[in-house]
Amino acid sequence: MPDDRPQTRIQKRNRETILEAALEVFSSEGFRGATLDQIASAAGLSKPNVLYYFASKEAIYTELLSTLLDTWLDPLRALDPNGEPIAELVAYMRRKFEMSRQFPRESRLFANEIVQGAPRILDEINGPLKALVDEVAGLIQTWISAGRLAPIDPHHLIFSIWATTQHYADFDVQVRGILLPEGDSHLDTAEDFLVTLYTRTLTPKAD
Repeated sequence: MPDDRPQTRIQKRNRETILEAALEVFSSEGFRGATLDQIASAAGLSKPNVLYYFASKEAIYTELLSTLLDTWLDPLRALDPNGEPIAELVAYMRRKFEMSRQFPRESRLFANEIVQGAPRILDEINGPLKALVDEVAGLIQTWISAGRLAPIDPHHLIFSIWATTQHYADFDVQVRGILLPEGDSHLDTAEDFLVTLYTRTLTPKAD
């Protein structure tokens, strides 16, 4: 926006329309392959109109990534230190799986950025993201030390949850090509499998 004056309802709607269109274009074309012309066309707006709201293609992309990263981390922040450890971690996995299921374009957008070396969010990864993950890993280690979880590397557990849940969004074509599912029936089966996998993995062995 050219100034900091409050946005009108039309201006807010146009910004949302541009971001939605950009999400579709970026998630399919990547940052390098996407163009402002494509975004404008998908938004049903002129290119100059898009540039009225955002200074560049990178400005649109950066705002999408920033919003996505914050949303993506909400389930991790929601872990309750006073909760039952296995239930908390399985619930976290379920929330991550549901986000991948409901927001596959966002997942692919984030994956594309990471594959490119995360040039636009590397500071976030090395700063706030690392701090949050280290904090949660410390909580998990506390649960392990108390005998409430099976001994497992906390950081790799978190990475594993990210990988197994987002796989069904990022590699959707591959999964569907192998399973040939009817609709999204395979996602229900996948979630059930992951619940079993993590419950068994995290349950301490009986003495």
